[in-house]
Amino acid sequence: MQMLDLFSGIGGFHRGFEEAGWKFDWIGFSEVDKHASSVYRHRYPEAVELGDIKLIQPERDLPDKLTVLCGGFPCQSFSIAGARGSFSDTRGTLFFEIARILSYYRDKGDPVPYFLLENVKGLYSAGDYTAFATIYGILTELDYNVECSLENTKYYLPQNRERVYIAGYIGDRGRGQIFPLRNGNKEINKREESRGLQKQHSATLTASQYKLPRGMTLIADYRTDEGLRIRRDNVSPCLNSVKASETEPSWMPPLAIEETRIRRLTPNECERLQGFSAKNKDGVWEDGWTSKGMVDGKVVDISDTQRYKMCGNAVTVNVVKTIAAKMLSTVETDCEHKNLEQGEDRYGREDHEYTTYWFCLDCGEEIE
Repeated sequence: MQMLDLFSGIGGFHRGFEEAGWKFDWIGFSEVDKHASSVYRHRYPEAVELGDIKLIQPERDLPDKLTVLCGGFPCQSFSIAGARGSFSDTRGTLFFEIARILSYYRDKGDPVPYFLLENVKGLYSAGDYTAFATIYGILTELDYNVECSLENTKYYLPQNRERVYIAGYIGDRGRGQIFPLRNGNKEINKREESRGLQKQHSATLTASQYKLPRGMTLIADYRTDEGLRIRRDNVSPCLNSVKASETEPSWMPPLAIEETRIRRLTPNECERLQGFSAKNKDGVWEDGWTSKGMVDGKVVDISDTQRYKMCGNAVTVNVVKTIAAKMLSTVETDCEHKNLEQGEDRYGREDHEYTTYWFCLDCGEEIE
């Protein structure tokens, strides 16, 4: 299988798909930020670097067939926090470069079977609600079944990060294949809530709250208009990629309050909030995904400023992994389904009986 990773950043899509079980024999990536590109080269030395998406010529630079196209196309022109220039902003028009590549493969008779795109939730309302309609219309005109969902990282990791995910696949498959991601079983959802997936609350820090018991850490952020806000559920605010500055508090990374000390979250902690770090079998965090890059064949250190920015720009690995697993379950395989995990019980309206569904951990297919 082949994967084209556009606006690739530090490899969140790549890592998410691989963790979901996809195996690729060719991967190409396109990224214009030199720091993010250096991290990608360091982490995936076999991947083919394609440079600026506007300069990609599919007949020259890409393989005859692609299995998956993915990308978090620039969001600044759609972001609620930005100027909301929509397609009048040149960054917003980069979506049409994605459409150009998909159109190339469709026109040559080998359409890309799957794509996955990500953007900020402001995409829904950008351009007086016309930008999303335009994107959806173009993708359906390219003969794709298109599914969309607003997903929040907080259901996977302690970060309140809402993003629009757009998944597409070739072929008429009836009902939706990808979304919703969260289980429809109320009992399972209750168990998820009990593990800390509560609604987000915040409060202004008071003197009586300032000194914490030993070993306790609270997550907070600073807003110019509201001051220091404590996150009661310890869910981090959304990581951002703009002005990671000590002199502009509203753009600082989230804060950690430990006993009598207030500090910024470290770059390693920000990586964990995006799913780029995991604990090994000894329970030790394997951090530092963005700490090194590859420049001119040499491994170089990446500054904390750039690491914060890259984490803020990145897609959440855990969300991509979940979507990619659902996509993989629609791919025809020769898997014998020997490694199964019990899923949900569903009620049949016709036979009025519950049916247990199982999930294959090898291929991702859902089995009745």
